[in-house]
Amino acid sequence: MGFMSVLSFAHKLISERLTLGDRAIDATVGTGADTLFLAKTTGARGEVYGFDIQAAALKLAEERLRLAREDTSSLSAVTLLERSHAEMAEAVPANWPGTVGAVMFNLGYLPSGDADKNIITEPDSSIAALEASLQLLRPGGIITAVLYPGHAGGDLEAAAVEAWATTVSPKVAQSIVYRQLQRTDAPYVIALEKKKGSPS
Repeated sequence: MGFMSVLSFAHKLISERLTLGDRAIDATVGTGADTLFLAKTTGARGEVYGFDIQAAALKLAEERLRLAREDTSSLSAVTLLERSHAEMAEAVPANWPGTVGAVMFNLGYLPSGDADKNIITEPDSSIAALEASLQLLRPGGIITAVLYPGHAGGDLEAAAVEAWATTVSPKVAQSIVYRQLQRTDAPYVIALEKKKGSPS
């Protein structure tokens, strides 16, 4: 049967914690797969913000959401912004800090046929975005980060994210790793769950 893919595992963790009407953030919109997942999971009363620095990614996501809305009306409102994920704290509404149920990161490059694979997420902005995510999360909320050490630059970013996660106080959040041990270049997931009663 095999283990879950890293993407399926991230979705499982989030679906167990996110509820209808929640707020959620897709920090790296890409083709919009995670954006749509969050919009479905939070439902018609939910709110989702998505960030990407590439207009092409937002276009792909908008089309994915448009097609999904033809089949169902139970998707949340989605706001897509052509901005770095490092700017999420300033970009979301002022009443969001401490109320977000989930923040998803799918790092690396835009997985689209004609996309420039040299445009990748960078350690500095990703760490800044992860820090912001912790402030935005509600108690019991979750961050998932899918990491790709197998492409140029991806190994440095994965190492930086992993190092950052180990420095987060266990009083603030608990963190886990889900990875295949026999392949050092295999994608893997780091997830952090904000402790109930933790300081914001």
